[in-house]
Amino acid sequence: MTLQQLEYIIAIEQYGLFVEAAEACGVTQSTMSLMVKKLEEELDVRIFNRETHPVSVTEIGRKIIDEAKLVVYHSKQLVELTRSEKELCSGNLDIAMTTTVAPVLMAGMFKFMKNHYPSLRLRTEEMITSTILSKLKKAEIDMGILASSVNDPDLLEVPLYQERFFAYVSPEDTMMQQESIEKAHVLDHPVWIMRDGVQLFDRSMLKPDEVFTYEKMYEGGRVGVLIQIANENGGITIIPETHIRLLPESMRRCLKPIVNPEPKRTICLAFRKDYIHERMMNMVVKTIKTIIPSEMWDDTIRTDYLRL
Repeated sequence: MTLQQLEYIIAIEQYGLFVEAAEACGVTQSTMSLMVKKLEEELDVRIFNRETHPVSVTEIGRKIIDEAKLVVYHSKQLVELTRSEKELCSGNLDIAMTTTVAPVLMAGMFKFMKNHYPSLRLRTEEMITSTILSKLKKAEIDMGILASSVNDPDLLEVPLYQERFFAYVSPEDTMMQQESIEKAHVLDHPVWIMRDGVQLFDRSMLKPDEVFTYEKMYEGGRVGVLIQIANENGGITIIPETHIRLLPESMRRCLKPIVNPEPKRTICLAFRKDYIHERMMNMVVKTIKTIIPSEMWDDTIRTDYLRL
């Protein structure tokens, strides 16, 4: 069994076709097929069902590929230990972000890293929280930026910044006359959310003894979509503070603070507990600090350099 064989089966699972996987790995299809067949013979199992199109992964194959991803991940970690300081700022960096964080951070991160770390290839993708956590644990991504605490023994997190929530009120709504909205009375109004599709939030959606939190409103989609729906249908939606600068002035006039108390959330950087690339982690933190105002930073990142 070789690392090359493990990389091949990971690629086939990703692309679903031997020909595309082989092209991505820079080998011929016949070479890849032969290497995978030898691995299956060595393990005495079928990793792929070749009768389907695209090829599908068998039940035991899924377990093998999940372990292969971890093995390849750790092999790359060993390489990182021997690289020079200059080389540590090169290569690939895969970061997943929740959908209400990506519009705020993504453009600025690409710009800063292009200017300061031109040899680094940043790849980002929007995902819901559960997908980010799953991909982190399977070592399919390097880091995740989440809008909630991880609470997972296999992962570490660094609090990045804290932001408030504001109510966006439809311009035609009578609530526009209010200076602020009491937190206790938010649910007295029609509130548009995007969770399991766009819908109006209703108290009946809460389970018994479940506490209403603003994170429940954002499991997919863009804030701009909710604003458009509120404008057309009345009611309110909830806007994270960092999104305010993305709105035109006409929309900013429709924002009302939520008070007594102010609802807030903490944005965190998460990665595997065995992640060793300390410099890369600090590079990401430094990049985010150039995007987010310093008054919003968590005390954790106010230091010049973080240690794993």
